[in-house]
Amino acid sequence: MCKLLIFGGTTEGRLLAEHCSKNGISADVSVATEYGAELLPEDVNVLCGRLETEEMTALMLKNGYIMVVDATHPYAVEATKNIKAACEAADVKYLRLLRKSSVCCGKTVSNMAELTELLNSTEGTVLSTLGSKALPELTKVRDYRERLWIRVLPSEKILEQCRESGFDTAKVIQEKGPFTTAQNIAHLQMSGASILVTKESGETGGYSEKAEAARICGVKMITLTRPAESGHSLEEIINIIEKELKK
Repeated sequence: MCKLLIFGGTTEGRLLAEHCSKNGISADVSVATEYGAELLPEDVNVLCGRLETEEMTALMLKNGYIMVVDATHPYAVEATKNIKAACEAADVKYLRLLRKSSVCCGKTVSNMAELTELLNSTEGTVLSTLGSKALPELTKVRDYRERLWIRVLPSEKILEQCRESGFDTAKVIQEKGPFTTAQNIAHLQMSGASILVTKESGETGGYSEKAEAARICGVKMITLTRPAESGHSLEEIINIIEKELKK
């Protein structure tokens, strides 16, 4: 019986799944998207699709997991909230896998309201690397159709979301990351941006490459900082599951 359930879709989730696969630890990995599934080893049992709290609880009870690792994105606040609630309902041990932080460059904001207020006090073209979930809030930026370039995953659904939100699809960059410094420079030059907006995505999310590209291009950088939370590093998570699941 599989004892471990990993909620992944991130680099950290993939690394943990790879460790389990190589060390004889049976683990199922739940991801929200096909893109998240593509990151995982072929011999890992992948459960693909977004789950509500009740569905998570039912899955945990049905499969009898004794431990759940939340390796979702640092900014996926709602997903983490739902996973915690499901673990509590199913009486399953919950562990949060934290991404290593980076030292932020340029200006920082703690939420989207602060970001849009700051952008509305500036002039010039903006390149957003916040992803498609930020689209609704970015429509509050003054002259957003003219000013904003958006970098998102390659998906017809996401492109349609950009179109429906009123963004100029000629200013939508659809590529998979993390991106190298050279790729970030190319996107900044393509957009002609004077401001780069990003999340504090850590080393695995390519934050330093974005910061370096902004420095080289003489572009201002605004970072949306992470929600405060507690948890464990990848190394600490591995030690815990080694002790608990190899008994």
